Parts: sequence; structure tokens; C-alpha cells
Amino acid sequence: MTKADLVERVSEKTGLTRTDVAVAIDSLLDAIKKALEEGNNIEIRGFGTFKVKPRKARKARNPRTGEVVPVPDRNIPVFKPSNEFKNSVMEANPVGDASQDQQQSESPSPSPTENPPM
Repeated sequence: MTKADLVERVSEKTGLTRTDVAVAIDSLLDAIKKALEEGNNIEIRGFGTFKVKPRKARKARNPRTGEVVPVPDRNIPVFKPSNEFKNSVMEANPVGDASQDQQQSESPSPSPTENPPM
């Protein structure tokens, strides 16, 4: 789902114009980014937590040359879903359903009236 799809869905549900919804979503995302840039965590109950996690410096390897490359320490944004959110996703997508749906959409089964090629 893209941001445009999200705007469309919220617009349909709320009755607001797509422009108003787009401004609201952009404002929300900007507020989340700004808070994380300032080092603040954001907790949305029933949804999850956005926070900044420090990563230690390490040594990586260039896959082409095999040369060791130093990677400096840095902070990265992370999202941890709430248990309520995780449970609702698991209930909506039981194990096995997603892979079966994907396989069915990739290879349509022949109709029962068609003869298989010989």
C-alpha cells in the first residue's frame, strides 16, 4: 500500500477531501520524523512505538574486493508493534494463508473443462 492508497482509504472512511487527508498524513509523518530527530520516542497505544536505536561501530566487508570497511556508529529509527497490533495482524493473516494466496495468484489453475497438454 502506498501513501496515495492510504490517503484514498482514509478519505473514503472519513468523508474528508483527499487534499485534507494528504495534509493530515504528511503532518503526522513530519511530526514523527521531527520527534525522532530530536531523540524522542513516540508511543501510540494499541499500535506501537517509534524510537531511535543506537548501532555500534563495526567492521564490514566489501563483497567485491573482500576489503574490510569500517562502519561508524549511528542511530537508526525503529518501529516496534504493540502486542494488540501483532495479534490483530496474526488473526487476519493466519500462517499459510498468505503463501497460498500468493501461489494462487501467480499460477492460475486450468479450468476443469480444459484438457491438459500432452
